[in-house]
Amino acid sequence: MNLEQVLDRLKTSKNVMDNITHWEIIPPKPGEYEPFPDYLDERLVNVLRKKGIYKLYSHQRMALDEVEKGRNIIVVTPTASGKTLCYNLPVLNTLLRDRNSRAIYLFPTKALSQDQVSELMDMVDGMGEDIKTFTYDGDTPPGARVAIRRDGHIVVTNPDMLHTGILPHHTKWIKLFSNLKYVIIDEVHTYRGVFGSHTANVLRRLHRICRFYGSNPVFICCSATIANPKELSEKLTGREMVLIDKNGAPSGEKNIIFYNPLVVNRQLGIRRSSIIEAKNLALEFLKNRIQTITFARSRLAVEVLVTYIKEGMKKIPGGEGCIRGYRGGYLPRERREIERGLREGKILGVVSTNALELGIDIGNLDVSIITGYPGTISSTWQQAGRAGRRSSVSASILVASSNPLDQFIIEHPDYFFGSPPEHGLINPDNLYILVSHIKCAAFELPFEDGEFFGGQAIDEILAFLEGERILRHVGGRWHWMAEAFPAEEVSLRSASAENFVVVDITEGARVIGEVDRSSAPMMIHEEAIYIHDGQQYQVEKLDYEEKKAYVRKVSVDYYTDANLAVEIKVLDVFKEGHNKKLEKSFGEVMVTSLATMFKKIKLFTHENVGSGPIHLPPEEMHTTAFWMAVPGEIDGLTGGELESGILGLCNVMTNVAPLFLMCDPRDIRGVVQIRSPFTGKPTIYIYDNYPGGVGFSEKLYELDETLLRAARQVIMECGCEDGCPSCVGPFEEVGHGSKTFALRIIKEVLSD
Repeated sequence: MNLEQVLDRLKTSKNVMDNITHWEIIPPKPGEYEPFPDYLDERLVNVLRKKGIYKLYSHQRMALDEVEKGRNIIVVTPTASGKTLCYNLPVLNTLLRDRNSRAIYLFPTKALSQDQVSELMDMVDGMGEDIKTFTYDGDTPPGARVAIRRDGHIVVTNPDMLHTGILPHHTKWIKLFSNLKYVIIDEVHTYRGVFGSHTANVLRRLHRICRFYGSNPVFICCSATIANPKELSEKLTGREMVLIDKNGAPSGEKNIIFYNPLVVNRQLGIRRSSIIEAKNLALEFLKNRIQTITFARSRLAVEVLVTYIKEGMKKIPGGEGCIRGYRGGYLPRERREIERGLREGKILGVVSTNALELGIDIGNLDVSIITGYPGTISSTWQQAGRAGRRSSVSASILVASSNPLDQFIIEHPDYFFGSPPEHGLINPDNLYILVSHIKCAAFELPFEDGEFFGGQAIDEILAFLEGERILRHVGGRWHWMAEAFPAEEVSLRSASAENFVVVDITEGARVIGEVDRSSAPMMIHEEAIYIHDGQQYQVEKLDYEEKKAYVRKVSVDYYTDANLAVEIKVLDVFKEGHNKKLEKSFGEVMVTSLATMFKKIKLFTHENVGSGPIHLPPEEMHTTAFWMAVPGEIDGLTGGELESGILGLCNVMTNVAPLFLMCDPRDIRGVVQIRSPFTGKPTIYIYDNYPGGVGFSEKLYELDETLLRAARQVIMECGCEDGCPSCVGPFEEVGHGSKTFALRIIKEVLSD
């Protein structure tokens, strides 16, 4: 059956339609076209015609015209709308006029960099011109690096390599920085939170070096849809931007389907597992040879889904082998092989984290299944956009989990389809991040007295660094004097640059993957089941000092999931206020987290079949938090009821907060102190899950009442009797009656 026939069959299935809360059909849209501009080199025009391109989409033409006038631009159009030509054409056009010109292409991942180079080289080869395009990242052989520095017209890299491998060694890149005409930044919407805040500072350092060598490049940015693309790109680059957001590309019919698994226990509000339902839906398409991508929220969920789908495809000849997983932690060669298999059609189904959400070329798939709301409207559209060709029908199915945020979205399709996507938030002036990059910048070029960095006066910071014997102040300039190489100490992506490697010792010893430090206590503690592309391994030994986990292949009928205990301590208060009966604050906190125990969960039934302790040291993090203290006594509630209510309220608020922040739900965390040592009252803390904080909790401080009203709406609209995972959380965590008690607390604190 083809896709239309499978969709028609789903429409006639009562079992499926009972779960569907909304089926949106977005009709096909014709393209809007413009002729090639006169200033476009004939050699480029000929290459485009060879590719079957005889006109430009309207947004592509507008991008070319603005860049030709020397303006910085941000192009915001959907997936597969030809954004690549918005930067390739102006760059190649300039290089054809002036071979001394140079360009830097920045992509958020190495995979995306390599993907884009092949398309660019295809155009260059088509013209028969000697325009040298190179990827420069951690995988570039040392022998090639000298040639790239000397001859590279277009250097394709990522922010991490610009940060550690190019800017600190700018004296080897004089030709690049002296002649830099363009900086391309793709997938701008990914530069939010801690990663975006770091990257903004990397670009501040780039500006300093460009000024030193006398260049002033034009920035060309591209993004998926977000609410504030102009503001985000301007904050990221420090440049004024022209926004281009009217999409001229054609598109085929899209079916966006909201699927809410049925409630199997009305009293407890327990629904069928979203993972099981996503597996069943994926198999409907895969068994009909329809190429499908299934997204999952976590690495563990990816591996469980791969296991389930492979099992379901066993009876199809060659079926099991054409299903693959894809996530962070897979080795680069394995990821490239999977991408190629998808493009060539050899891989029929892939289960991925949001790692495949970006514009890596994996061909045109027909169906995307999204297991659990990704946390933002923008991310959902990106994942849905992975399915669909320009002229044919596609389908995207969002399968809700029991999480309150999922339930709010799935039951309010008007909110999803009617709301603008979220804002991208960054805070480049976060002191933790800013100081790190001022050290890197001082290593690259001495600071002058009175020099600003990203519009910030930094004399105080420079004086502090002199006191720490990192800088030396001589003749009105601040010189680097420490021995350490500062960029190596700063990871753009997380608190720590350290990864744990996973070593398979079943036969000999070979590295099969890696795990970031923050995930290690949860994923690779001793006795954990580590799953890689559907293959189970048991962790025999975790060497915490050497950052290695030794694993052995096993075949068991369960997987493991760890519990994390969190303690929080207030260090400083930046803002505080009263709102009716609510005391609210924003400030600096120290969070101590400890993996305490793990559960063994049976495959397919998800029963708890055992547990064990985890013996690992606690992790500490300084960050920022928003906290609110409620009255210690509320009429009609006993102490135990107040505790149950505030635990439930914290769960709802933490889950609903991403509606108001453009952040992954994992970017923030909530914790309750029934009697806080700091406030002396029952207190809910919601903190940024990054060292130093990146602005999420500060925004929540301003949104306290809005957040409480949204929490009330989620709780009141939930169909359960007593509280459930879709509103206040499972009763074994929050206690019976938490739903009623949480509503009572909200009513009390919002009353005048």
